[in-house]
Amino acid sequence: MTSEEKLYTLALTQLGYIGPDILLLLVQKTGNGKALYDVRNELDSLMPECSERLKTIIGGDWSDALKAAEKEMTFCDTNSIDILCFGEERYPHRLEDCVDAPVVLYYKGKTDLNCKHVINVVGTRHCTSYGADIVNRFISDLRLLCPDTLIVSGLAYGIDINSHTQALDKGFDTVAVVAHGLDTIYPSSHRNTAVRMIRQGGLLSEYMSGTKIERHNFVRRNRIVAGMSDACLIVESAVRGGGLITARIAQDYGREVFAVPGRLGDKYSEGCNLLIRDSRAALFTSAEDLVTAMGWQCDVELAKAKARGIELSLFQELTDDQRCIADLLKKHGDLQLNQLIVKTGFAIAKVNQLLFEMEMDGIIRPMAGGNYHLIQ
Repeated sequence: MTSEEKLYTLALTQLGYIGPDILLLLVQKTGNGKALYDVRNELDSLMPECSERLKTIIGGDWSDALKAAEKEMTFCDTNSIDILCFGEERYPHRLEDCVDAPVVLYYKGKTDLNCKHVINVVGTRHCTSYGADIVNRFISDLRLLCPDTLIVSGLAYGIDINSHTQALDKGFDTVAVVAHGLDTIYPSSHRNTAVRMIRQGGLLSEYMSGTKIERHNFVRRNRIVAGMSDACLIVESAVRGGGLITARIAQDYGREVFAVPGRLGDKYSEGCNLLIRDSRAALFTSAEDLVTAMGWQCDVELAKAKARGIELSLFQELTDDQRCIADLLKKHGDLQLNQLIVKTGFAIAKVNQLLFEMEMDGIIRPMAGGNYHLIQ
């Protein structure tokens, strides 16, 4: 994406309130904000179902929005913040199949947001010693079982900050999705942890600098936490709370959800117990169970084999079409059927046939959430 296209894409997010699903649809139909600007008076043909309000916003004056976008690009350049637009290589590809994915993300950090395994760990802001102990044990065990995992949370009090600090201490990269611009840290008491994360993970936001800290932004950011992850682990939650919102969104996105059980009557275990009771989350008992449920143990066994000097060669007899799928899975990590169809350009029937053949040959395996995993 050119600098001008990026400028107009940022400006698009500043025109007035447009739902994230509509913003994404506009970008998917045109490619970027500049392309949309060029056809802003032709929305009837581009989106016959669009409202009069949307036509007024898009067809109106973009000058103030462009000034804000230009100011933000300067701020990001000065402060080493990366601007990731939907469809770009470094944009979190797991978000690409989410209907309300952000059009623009602001990122300060070093880790790969598209690393092989990503899990979010969320829960109450009022975590107990039980919840803190669970987080500590889970991340310690995960470090032994699956060290190439990115830990995502929201930098809030309680389970979130415990997840980040334990990840940092155990050598994991960890990313916080925040509900404000990257010109500030909230809560301010977590600033030192945030600084550590910039060197060992990162901070991610869909909001420009100067954005006010408002309650609804925290709810909205939960969809990013859920969508950029392979799975959600909710450690402690009351019957209402942000962790439950993240778990619900993760389930809607087809991600796996795990919940830690607690004693009957414990306020901050009621939400988790209800998720398990209603079969909306799998029972979490150990890191090993989660790794097995996600199918990540294949990678663990492969790592052990390579450590013993065993090299596996899987692709000697692949057809060109099979190799195309294998290369995509190797490059992007686990992908769903619809993503493979889009990226290969093959017909649905052809992709289904190729996936069946490759599964029978032990080259790929179906995973939780409808993903396909390359065994390499």
